Amino acid sequence: MPIPGNLLTTAMAVMPQTDVQQALDLALSLDVPFWPQLPNFSYYEDMYVQAAEHFPGIVLDMEKKTLGFSMTKFIDEFEEAMGRFDDPTYFDISEQYSVVYHDFLARDLADRPAIRGQLEGPISFGFNVLDQDDRPILFDDTIRPFLMEFMARRINIQLTRLKERNPNAFMFIDEPGLQFIFSAMSGYGERKAKTDLDNFFAMVDAPRGIHLCGNPDWDFLLNLDMDILSLDIYTNAEIFAACAGSIKKFLDRGGILVWGIVPTGYEIFAKESLGFLIMKLKGIWEHLGKKGIDIEQIIAQSMLSPATCCLVNPDKGQTVKNAFSMTNQLSHMLRETYKIL
Repeated sequence: MPIPGNLLTTAMAVMPQTDVQQALDLALSLDVPFWPQLPNFSYYEDMYVQAAEHFPGIVLDMEKKTLGFSMTKFIDEFEEAMGRFDDPTYFDISEQYSVVYHDFLARDLADRPAIRGQLEGPISFGFNVLDQDDRPILFDDTIRPFLMEFMARRINIQLTRLKERNPNAFMFIDEPGLQFIFSAMSGYGERKAKTDLDNFFAMVDAPRGIHLCGNPDWDFLLNLDMDILSLDIYTNAEIFAACAGSIKKFLDRGGILVWGIVPTGYEIFAKESLGFLIMKLKGIWEHLGKKGIDIEQIIAQSMLSPATCCLVNPDKGQTVKNAFSMTNQLSHMLRETYKIL
């Protein structure tokens, strides 16, 4: 199984640290490390900005820290983009857009059970980036198909690079915007999203899956053609556990769940304990067990992580650092409980 389970640890990519080495050390402290995204270090390290590199029509203002889109600029740059569609370097992340990524790739990562990369997904990118009329580019029937293919190529190139460092590399497609498509106000319905995402995943190399911290339609997500789902179970335990049927189907076809259980918010983290978090997780698993999902299967196909990213804590990156440490402790205690070597 390329993506390991057995309660190994990983984490979300966006981190509040401003020191590249410190952030990488934290990422490497987990069983399955990743390259951190550090928007407080540089606006180039913002997840939307990184995904926007070389996308035709993008208007990036580093001074004002804004990211927009111009249809006129898109038309001017489209021919060049198509002329380089078979150039891997065009779709990879340059050192200007992430020094962290290149530092990570320069390391010896072969002895890890797996490593992970990530890129902002097309739905969230399309919602977040607005055109010259302040309209999300996701709504443009001309831009959207190109956006899907462009992001798929970016993900595939990064996965290829990562697999050179570790054959068990996999990708998170970060899609916080998926929680909004089920609102009547979104202007982009569930049926259209399902068609677009099915076509998108058909272009994306495996293994790959979705990471998000919000609360989308979990049945919808669990039935997409993906290998791993990373979620904030700390906040969404009750509603996620209600989707036992879809969870069982996801696991039965080999899917891996990443249970984001350790909170990273300053005040919430201070109130929590390992004992409570273990009780919370075991309670969810026992509930799913009563719904016909074997707990041994859940354990074998699960990883653990912090619940969310957090950039606004008053102690800068200390709480996030502590949450990473608690995640490792939680994994160790649960692996002992379930007798995983």
